[in-house]
Amino acid sequence: MEIALICRQRHKIFHVQFFAKYHILEDEEIHTYNISKSNGDARTERIKLHCDDTLEDDREIFLQNYIPVAGTGPNANYGLAQCYNDLSSQDCILCYAQIRTYLPRCYGGNGGWIYLDGCFARVQNYSFFEEYTSPNDATVCGNTTSKSILFQESTSRAVINVVSGALRNNDYFAREEMLVSGSNDSVYVLAECWKTLSPSSCSACLENASMSITKCLPWSEGRVLNTGCFMRYSDTNFLNLIPVTESSSNKARKIAIAVSVVSTVVVITVALMTVLYIRKRRYIEHRRKGSYDVDKLAKILNDSSLNFNYSTVEKATGHWNDSNKLGQGGFGTVYKGVLADGREIAVKRLFCNYKFKAADFFNELFRT
Repeated sequence: MEIALICRQRHKIFHVQFFAKYHILEDEEIHTYNISKSNGDARTERIKLHCDDTLEDDREIFLQNYIPVAGTGPNANYGLAQCYNDLSSQDCILCYAQIRTYLPRCYGGNGGWIYLDGCFARVQNYSFFEEYTSPNDATVCGNTTSKSILFQESTSRAVINVVSGALRNNDYFAREEMLVSGSNDSVYVLAECWKTLSPSSCSACLENASMSITKCLPWSEGRVLNTGCFMRYSDTNFLNLIPVTESSSNKARKIAIAVSVVSTVVVITVALMTVLYIRKRRYIEHRRKGSYDVDKLAKILNDSSLNFNYSTVEKATGHWNDSNKLGQGGFGTVYKGVLADGREIAVKRLFCNYKFKAADFFNELFRT
């Protein structure tokens, strides 16, 4: 007997094709449990195999329809296979290869399903893709070690976390490693729904699984094998490392956050620069207004002892005679002069009547 499983992709509905001749293992127990602890590998250990008791309607037609979603009525066939999300592509193939050694035992019935610790597969003569619960759901507890109250509490919290995480994840998958308080122990939890379920069906399946799996406490390990989901906890690390990859939604979210941050920084920077520019502008205008207020300077000059009328200054310098010229600066020519009372003065004669130069002239005068 041979069986070929041709998988389109991980986590997708698979193609099933049987060929050669088949026989039914009449004397084999088909409800099988096999509990073992795996430690970060392909997890090909068989947990449960279930074959439907109802025989196919027409064996010849049923055999011909062992091609995915083929046939009609009771002789149709539908298939689903899914690896858990922490398996690599290579480990997923190994897990599927193990499935092909077990699932043919269900031939003769109208369907069957198998749980391995790393993958799941089901074939049926009807479309079951939205089913998430059935009378065949099972809870499998490992009773090798009775754990402490703190371990039980940590397990309950980790189960709640993975249910919440799986429902937020587009892959319907989550896992958790939680350190048990006051000890060096940890609890490891994994949960995953089948990709064919709707979000509401996945939620219902995981909620049911979370209630069922805690019934395994205080034992060190437990599994829930529901029609639409799988859940496991253990005190042994069975989780595989997941390569750090980002989904397109996460990347888009990070890009949006980065753009928002950069935009905010740019806006704040521009606003600060604008405020500083305005304040500097006002400060310069205030200083300029104070420095170049000619009327103010003229009033100061008028109130000082240097207040002479033009004719007095002109006469004192000999009518701006070149012989009295002392020098020339940026604003005008400097002359010496003698007042009528004998006092000697120095007079700077401004080149032109320009407001700002006059103000600077006054400033220079008072500094002198």
